[in-house]
Amino acid sequence: MRVKLDYGKTGLEVTVPDDRLIAPPLSLREVPPLANAEQAIEESLRNPIGTPPLSEMARGKRTACVVICDITRPVPNKQILPPLLRTLEEAGVPREGITILIATGLHRPNVGEELIELVGEEIANQYRCENHYGKRLEEHDYLGTTPNGVPVWIDKRYTRAELKITTGLIEPHLMAGFSGGRKVICPGLAALETVKVWHGPRFLEHPNADCGILEGNPVHEENTRIARMAGCDFIVNVCIDGQRRITGVWAGDMIQAWQQGVQFCRQVVAAPVPRPVEVVVTSCAGYPLDTTWYQAVKGLTGALPIVKTGGTIILAASLTEGLGSPEFQQLIRENPDLQAFKKRILETDYFVMDQWQLEELAKVLAKCKVKVVTQGLPPETLRACQVEPAPSVEQAVAESLAEYGPEARLAVIPKGPYVLPYVSA
Repeated sequence: MRVKLDYGKTGLEVTVPDDRLIAPPLSLREVPPLANAEQAIEESLRNPIGTPPLSEMARGKRTACVVICDITRPVPNKQILPPLLRTLEEAGVPREGITILIATGLHRPNVGEELIELVGEEIANQYRCENHYGKRLEEHDYLGTTPNGVPVWIDKRYTRAELKITTGLIEPHLMAGFSGGRKVICPGLAALETVKVWHGPRFLEHPNADCGILEGNPVHEENTRIARMAGCDFIVNVCIDGQRRITGVWAGDMIQAWQQGVQFCRQVVAAPVPRPVEVVVTSCAGYPLDTTWYQAVKGLTGALPIVKTGGTIILAASLTEGLGSPEFQQLIRENPDLQAFKKRILETDYFVMDQWQLEELAKVLAKCKVKVVTQGLPPETLRACQVEPAPSVEQAVAESLAEYGPEARLAVIPKGPYVLPYVSA
């Protein structure tokens, strides 16, 4: 069977043996895209969930902060922002009082061509578009410490705005259950001092800190608490299909609107298999998510629910920007033994930014082997990441199936972490 995996900007056509597939390629459930997405967004601003209309909330305000995701998320900002900004200005918020704040979390800033890619040339040229810098503590307001001991530092451009609006994409998330809603505030606008505690092993090692889980998930519960401390007047969240067309819009209250969007998303992304499999072929959903090894780990964690202990995940990712941040590269150099790394972060005060993604990789490698197909990193660098380089998906599949024997079965997830696979039994 020929299957197209999401890989970079072009995709990657691969051939897998039909007779070894446990099910057809696992994909998003077919949902028709909205016939007129911009009209649907405008309607959601006029008739939101749990709040007055945005125009009413904006009336009399002189400043507004509109938060958007950074380049690592394929949010359709060019469709969301025009009606939103138009509503604010028609309600009397002056354009010079509007800040579009890019929720980078601890990622690099998005400037130049990337900014235009994010918001479009017209908005980039006519509105104040700024990046969040999580390492600059002086650019954050301290809002207190949570009962769980997380110090809350949030970007002051957001906390001091009269009207606080967030946008985003609802999709499965490897730690917080689902993205969207509260997540664009924490970690999106949080300082390193906040993220390093909230993303610490005390939260991430909890069994419920996983894809698709909200109830009893301490990562989700804590960043919801932090977002409430920061405040949020209005959200606009969307879901998208495999072609990244908008399939649903939820606007209004940060909790109520997001929860309705999650209910919709859960029905679309869930993909069952009858039993765990020996081999899973997956991706990291292509550009922009698969540009670094740091982000590509999400493709591995997304496949964990259906791979057998001792099995193999085969990941295809472009990795055009390499490993990731300098800190993440440092972590890989300093921690060649991931079991020792887990012991180190659990039992000492060792901390390096981005360690949470190496922690997630350690969870994967504790259960199964990993083979990686990429043009972005040399084989020796992949081996330093504790994974096995493979020249092609076809060769990796053939070798893995031969290793596990004639009864071994294969699953394929072309869109990687955008799908939520599970064992139906």
